[in-house]
Amino acid sequence: MGKAKRAHAFRRSALSEKAAWARFALPTLRRGVRRMPRYKLTIEYDGGPFVGWQRQGVGRSVQAAIEAAVAGFSRETVTLHAAGRTDAGVHALGQVAHLGLTRDWPVDTVRDALNAHLRPDPIAILAAEIVGEEFHARFSAVKRHYLYRINDRRAPLALDRGRVWHIAQKLDAGAMHRAAQALVGRHDFTTFRAADCQAKSPLKTLDRLVVSREGEEIAVRASARSFLHHQVRSMVGTLRKVGEGRWPERAVADVLAARDRDRCGPVAPPHGLYLAAVDY
Repeated sequence: MGKAKRAHAFRRSALSEKAAWARFALPTLRRGVRRMPRYKLTIEYDGGPFVGWQRQGVGRSVQAAIEAAVAGFSRETVTLHAAGRTDAGVHALGQVAHLGLTRDWPVDTVRDALNAHLRPDPIAILAAEIVGEEFHARFSAVKRHYLYRINDRRAPLALDRGRVWHIAQKLDAGAMHRAAQALVGRHDFTTFRAADCQAKSPLKTLDRLVVSREGEEIAVRASARSFLHHQVRSMVGTLRKVGEGRWPERAVADVLAARDRDRCGPVAPPHGLYLAAVDY
């Protein structure tokens, strides 16, 4: 499937998901009809072995692995709805998804049974809880938090390989943080937007972008209601240039104002990125 067709399918899937939720869930709530129990899952995973969160035509996805685990213990075929569709190689510390089951299972049973069926995949259900029928993992979210990890030690990585972006050159985290503040607020983030991003508008409000040194690692933490495709990785790749001293701090504000994808720094690799938490 070509890029244009994939993009169209992604957009159509997102629109149909939202329409279905509005068409069936909300009228049911108004009528007061009891529907199947809805479970909210908090999920941790290593994205390395997967093609991403979303089920696809080829390759293993996190979504499909969990859906298979649900079928394994409940004998039900379900569709998981997640707070965000992470790309191939991106990890999660606190992904959130919801599903409906016909039977009222104890939440501890749901958590433990899913974890048993997920072995040996690097996926863990951290918590399961029953939520109201108005809850939707994606559309009810009010803020998403991402963490990007960089290790700038000289020696290669042994234990964190595939989970941190290794840059064998000391970076100036203070300069990166100061430069990052130009991105906080409501802006046109065209410069930091993937070419195939399906968001209707490049306007986004970035609530927080903090860069801090934590031992031999640099942590970049970003928070917003929603992000453009590749926005966090594009911002991190740009801030790297400041940390290396190749760009002055003021350059970040300049490339943001340019609204030109060609002005962005190289996109940081996916394996340093984590969906850390989702607020509701």
